[in-house]
Amino acid sequence: MKAGIPTEYLKKKIGFLNCKIDLSKKTFIPRIETEYWVRKAIKEIKKELKDKNKKIKVLDVFAGSGCIGIAILKSIGNSLVDFNDIDKRAIAQIKTNLKLNEISSKRYRVHKSSFFERLKGRRYDFIFANPPYIAKQRVKEVESSVLKYEPNIALFSGKKGIYHIKRFLKEAKNFLKKNGIIYLEFDPDQKEEIKHILKKNKYQHFRFFKDQFRKHRWVKIIYKTQKT
Repeated sequence: MKAGIPTEYLKKKIGFLNCKIDLSKKTFIPRIETEYWVRKAIKEIKKELKDKNKKIKVLDVFAGSGCIGIAILKSIGNSLVDFNDIDKRAIAQIKTNLKLNEISSKRYRVHKSSFFERLKGRRYDFIFANPPYIAKQRVKEVESSVLKYEPNIALFSGKKGIYHIKRFLKEAKNFLKKNGIIYLEFDPDQKEEIKHILKKNKYQHFRFFKDQFRKHRWVKIIYKTQKT
């Protein structure tokens, strides 16, 4: 790290699964914990996909650099991905990374949108979400280089860090196909609160998983009651 600048920004490009991810727009730096669970999710999807020719529709929301959706596009040949982010820097970065990884423009769409506002009427087989989830009341615990250089819009989510997750889970079921699946990353301390939010929004089938550091980091949610 030079003068506090994250090494990933100095290098401008990093690897994420089987992808090259450009960070020249200073979008949120992908974490190894995210890479860990996305790898597992992709492996699971490929294993359970009965019809290898059927197109599966995926949403990468709070997409940032686009690393999750691009990893899916490169790993699952019959996937179509919509990328969604509110930050104009992220939109530019996603488009750069799609070109860098030579993804056909027929396989993706990029939307500058808050939550689901520009996705009305669309339904997905899978939604991947890595939202902001740091509590503002815990700002003193965040590394100074993260606060100074990484986009705050990708970090903080209200006083308790749960605003984006709460709103996302309230709306997400309306954008899933029958038996659609959500993969959601969160802070380990938020597990019980998220369980409460899931039950409140009538998500009955979910399971929490730990990352490589043995901390609860993501939840898999199957929404079985959504109509086609």
